[in-house]
Amino acid sequence: MTLTSQRAELSKFLKNCRARVLPTDVGLPEPDRRRTSGLRREDVAALAGVSVTWYTWLEQGRDVHVSANVLERISATLRLSDEERDYLFTLAQNRPPPLTPGRTADVTPAVQRMIDALDVPAITMNMRWDVLAWNALVTKVFRDYEARPPEQRNLLRILFTNPQYQVDPEEYLEMARRVVAKLRVDYSKSSADPEFEALIEELNEVSPMFRRAWKSPEVMGHSHGINIVRHAKLGRLSFEHTSYVPEGHPTLRVVIFIPGDAESEAKLDKLRDGGAKGRPARQSV
Repeated sequence: MTLTSQRAELSKFLKNCRARVLPTDVGLPEPDRRRTSGLRREDVAALAGVSVTWYTWLEQGRDVHVSANVLERISATLRLSDEERDYLFTLAQNRPPPLTPGRTADVTPAVQRMIDALDVPAITMNMRWDVLAWNALVTKVFRDYEARPPEQRNLLRILFTNPQYQVDPEEYLEMARRVVAKLRVDYSKSSADPEFEALIEELNEVSPMFRRAWKSPEVMGHSHGINIVRHAKLGRLSFEHTSYVPEGHPTLRVVIFIPGDAESEAKLDKLRDGGAKGRPARQSV
């Protein structure tokens, strides 16, 4: 999309959204006579806290500076859906809007069915690393999240407070470095989330390794690494993990664990033979 066509699309989009909002929807009286349906430009400008001239220029597709705060107010005034809010930011700023704590997506049945259909362990978690959904192989390989209360399903709490992950100091240090480097990126995208702030404070208090890693400036924008699992029956298992953002759910991460070597693949086969699919969808935390 060229700059000219992008501005034209922004103009059309704002006009269409404005036209569908009735004055009574936003607490304004309905005049006896109106030349246009929906809100007027003056209405949107007043409700969004900007000048009529500035909003007119924005709607006309002119080259004006627009902040995220103003776009949020326009989104609220025009009663945009989450998808429409994303589209407005993309047209106006060439980037998605900042993530907000209130927009924590549930795990949809489609996402649950997708991870259930995989023949490798997979989980779905939010930006705070709360595990919201998992498939049956996760229970067989890692841990039974069903047996844990929701507040104990946070992967960070599990990794940094469970002694079983601290057996090998070298592995533990590498895990902590990699996990916290990725966490720092997720944290930066989750502004004004009091639960995230409380989690960071808690981990700094209870885990010297987390406290050490959190002081490091290292950041990692992707989730990729090797997990070593010491299974009670099968012994050592190696998994390579990667994560993906489901389309339309920017606050969710699907993490998939692939056997890291032939021996681990063979051991995982034994768990697959025990029946790993067909579990009903879980509700999010």
